[in-house]
Amino acid sequence: MPPKVRITKEEIIEAALRIVRESGDEALNARNVAAALGCSTQPVFSNFPSMVELRLAVVERADMLYESYIKEEIESEKYPAYKASGMAYIRFAVEEKQLFRLLYMRDRTDERNIELSDGTKRILSMIQKTTGFDEETTKLFHLEVWAFVHGIATMLATGFEKLDFDLISAMLTDVYQGLLKRFKEKE
Repeated sequence: MPPKVRITKEEIIEAALRIVRESGDEALNARNVAAALGCSTQPVFSNFPSMVELRLAVVERADMLYESYIKEEIESEKYPAYKASGMAYIRFAVEEKQLFRLLYMRDRTDERNIELSDGTKRILSMIQKTTGFDEETTKLFHLEVWAFVHGIATMLATGFEKLDFDLISAMLTDVYQGLLKRFKEKE
């Protein structure tokens, strides 16, 4: 009798991530994961009590990938750090459309209080240091900028619009400077 092939939790997550990348979140099910691994569904459910748990692992992995986009964009020093985080978000939406949809375009009505991620806390701290705004003003400023960034990212991820990155960079600068001026005037 041949030895049993052990499928690891990591292999299952990677297969599930590939499925979402190629076919979207709606294609993520135990049968598709098992087919991608060339096994039965048994290893999937041995490692994950439910598909909800596997989906959460895929969301976590996709978020780690997104965080690497931010790190890479900031470290390139092509843009100031805050702008780099916005450009990374948009680049992620372009290069990883399905993962962007999974992370930022899913229905969250049933999700409990969404806490600020460590990445968002770092961004808010960065804004506060460069602008001198208090915590509440910083949050509102970021919300307004991020609504614009998310709009661009969504248009690109859904194919609604095609914009080149030089134009996007200029647009982000315009919005940032305009909001900064307005917020400074209100102080």
